[in-house]
Amino acid sequence: MPGPSKDLRLAIWDVDGTLVDSRRVIQTCMETAFRETGLPPPDYEATRKIVGLGLYEGCAILAPPDIDRGRLEMLVMNYKNAFTVHRTSDGFHEPLYEGALETLDSLRDAGWLMAVATGKSHRGLASLFATHPIENYFDTVWCADDGPGKPNPFMVEQAMGALGCTPGQSLMIGDAIHDIAMGRAAGVRSLGVSWGFGRADELQDAGAHEVHHDFRTLRDSLNEFAVG
Repeated sequence: MPGPSKDLRLAIWDVDGTLVDSRRVIQTCMETAFRETGLPPPDYEATRKIVGLGLYEGCAILAPPDIDRGRLEMLVMNYKNAFTVHRTSDGFHEPLYEGALETLDSLRDAGWLMAVATGKSHRGLASLFATHPIENYFDTVWCADDGPGKPNPFMVEQAMGALGCTPGQSLMIGDAIHDIAMGRAAGVRSLGVSWGFGRADELQDAGAHEVHHDFRTLRDSLNEFAVG
């Protein structure tokens, strides 16, 4: 059986906080879900630290430590319902970050393969793709409901396997420490971006090989990426 092509390059993208500015939406829905469940809502500083994890795991971290399973499941369902209602409201605004589309275009034109590795469910990602028609940029998509979530390397490993790429041909791009930990665990170069949920110092401490503050420098780095 032939080995992987030496010419392949794979960019694996996180979504929330990396390509899409979902900070306000996620915080608003989390506050609504907690209130609907009769719990005090978390502040943004707490919420931002769980973004990237699966919804159930993230809610379990934010909820009181003595919450029972039934109420935790209710909290998760209330978040899903809040998001469904919010995305159809007049105030819904979840834009692509400036420079995201240009970067996806440049990578596609340069022959890169691209994947998604997200803490969103497939249902949540489908809603995002309905808002922003970027689905066709991605050659494979992996979500929290496909298997172990971040920081487990499962999604990165599955993306590489689906496209016949090695760790040396691949890199992970994300805004949260969970993205960096996932990429590092899979043995791929892991690039942090500081415009989302994670701070630059947190990404560096998590082991990011680089931290970028705008898409211009990220594109420059990707253009210089040498397959290992």
